[in-house]
Amino acid sequence: MLTKKSRIKEVYRHPVGHDIIKKILLQMNINEKIIENPVVGNLQVGTVARMTKKVLGENFFNTFLNLLNSEADIPLASSCDIEEKWWKEAVFYQIYPVSFQDSNGDGIGDLKGILSRLDYLKSLGVDCLWLSPIYASPYDDNGYDISDYRNILERFGTMEDYDALLKGVHDRGMRLIMDLVVNHTSDEHPWFLEALKDKNSKYRDYYFFEKSKMGKEGEKTPPNNWNSFFSGSAWNYYEELDEWGLHLFSKKQMDLNWDNQQVREEVASLVRFWMDKGIDGFRLDVINYISKSKGLPMGDEKIGALMGFYGIEHYFYGPKLHEYLKELVQNAFAPYNAFSVGETPGVGMEMSKLLTGDYRRELDMIFSFDHLETPGHVRFDDYEYDLNYLKQYMMEWQTGYGNHCWMSLFFENHDNPRFVSKINPDPAYRQVIAKLLATVQLTLRGTPFIFQGQEIGSINKDFQTMEQLRDVESINLYEELLQDSGKVMTKEQAFAKILAGTRDHARTPMQWDQTKNGGFSQGTPWIDTDEDYKTCNVQDQLEDKNSVLTYYQSLIAFRKNHKALIYGDIIFVNSKKKNIFCYYRKSLGETFYVEINLTKYPQKAHRKAVVKERIFSNYQENSKHLLPYQANVYSC
Repeated sequence: MLTKKSRIKEVYRHPVGHDIIKKILLQMNINEKIIENPVVGNLQVGTVARMTKKVLGENFFNTFLNLLNSEADIPLASSCDIEEKWWKEAVFYQIYPVSFQDSNGDGIGDLKGILSRLDYLKSLGVDCLWLSPIYASPYDDNGYDISDYRNILERFGTMEDYDALLKGVHDRGMRLIMDLVVNHTSDEHPWFLEALKDKNSKYRDYYFFEKSKMGKEGEKTPPNNWNSFFSGSAWNYYEELDEWGLHLFSKKQMDLNWDNQQVREEVASLVRFWMDKGIDGFRLDVINYISKSKGLPMGDEKIGALMGFYGIEHYFYGPKLHEYLKELVQNAFAPYNAFSVGETPGVGMEMSKLLTGDYRRELDMIFSFDHLETPGHVRFDDYEYDLNYLKQYMMEWQTGYGNHCWMSLFFENHDNPRFVSKINPDPAYRQVIAKLLATVQLTLRGTPFIFQGQEIGSINKDFQTMEQLRDVESINLYEELLQDSGKVMTKEQAFAKILAGTRDHARTPMQWDQTKNGGFSQGTPWIDTDEDYKTCNVQDQLEDKNSVLTYYQSLIAFRKNHKALIYGDIIFVNSKKKNIFCYYRKSLGETFYVEINLTKYPQKAHRKAVVKERIFSNYQENSKHLLPYQANVYSC
């Protein structure tokens, strides 16, 4: 039991304490080495609480300690051999169906379109496809608002089309996982509609409904101060019920009450439905949010101001998260030996060990997002990403995550802008940066997840107006920025901020060739794009031996044939030298050496005499120095 008499170093040794302190320091752009200072480490929590009262408030450390003491487990040490699994050796590829390939000219990607591109994905070296949601949905948040988990959204096709796609995937020796979105449903799901219709319905307790609080002027206010990730309050008021319903995301995405056993049984049943059809697993959307603190208490004002979201401490690592995950795995995943990877925003490395340790029977892997922004920045900030931070992050996880756990390696997905543009938008460096990222992703220990278009070096889109955007998060934030008198933003300033972080950069159509709409559709695409497809597309790059695409193909094939790049030891060298990233991968008599320039300026190379042949590089020429963003792989 940790109390205010506990010392900071004791708190930092606790998995939850470690990750929360690290997250706070990251947000404040303070180096975590401050905790290693003996003076700081030996301070009692109560002393720090008094010292930071004006900054963090009176209740911060009470909330903090309660969260820590809710987790009794400590991760096991990693003194074990790595257990070999197919998903550790695989290369995953995320498909955003609405933007991948249109087969019927309506401007919307569909299942038949994906089927028509399976040979391409096989030739790329993909082992497993991940489909973003294709279920029936009003499509308020591009399918992450599901109204029927057992049916296909009509715009994507039919269940027969899905069966044909799954067969096509398996016939080519690949696997398929789908998105499991069960923190919330659409407000058009039959469960929610019945809950609104009948107060006595069992479905009322499938969701969170609460009575109003009274404001200072006697007005009805939401039950607590939690806010939505998509702007505004996390509560909808339903006048006919005189009650409020909880939604952490859009107003049409209503949170499920996982404390209700029937909800958990419903979720397990729908998982088994898809497993019986033959899929290989799921990616679980914001799965760490499923357990909320009892009574849905008010969010701490200081924590909310610091993190940008009020109430998050009451659900990002909820009190029954592990219990509910273990139950779901036992009842739905384990009987099929199915794979799982969880999206877990806000969860750090130590908590991730408790979610993914192979002895715990919860998740196989998680997606942690702390490497996508440098300290002190958020997604909607316009800045150039410093790759030195990526080095620091990867070294920490690669050496600290342990052999009981396995890391996901990714830079892009449907929720983030293109990483090449974030690092340096100068077109002169586009290809070398794209290949640098491929080198990192395919030579570190972990499972690579490639997002569609990443393999050709896709970049952010040249959107000109808000009217071109479709992302509900971006649209809501834009309106909030204009209405927030404290920010005093013009429309131009608000649009510039949205442009820096909108999810739509990753959601525009896949660029297949130089024909109309990049070969995506003969109709009008559902979202505007630009003319980048005329110079960056799959067809042209397949014919260019020096393209980003052929680099991915070659490196993926090489990784498959050399287990040193999968299960081998990783040894970092020159770790304290800024601007370079160097490491060995070693296993069973084979050794590879990777050296990377993390900047746009030439750097001194640090190759040893044992280096033999350069087998991969994002530059054709040899140089005694590392050229801007150069990445080399050597045999030793």
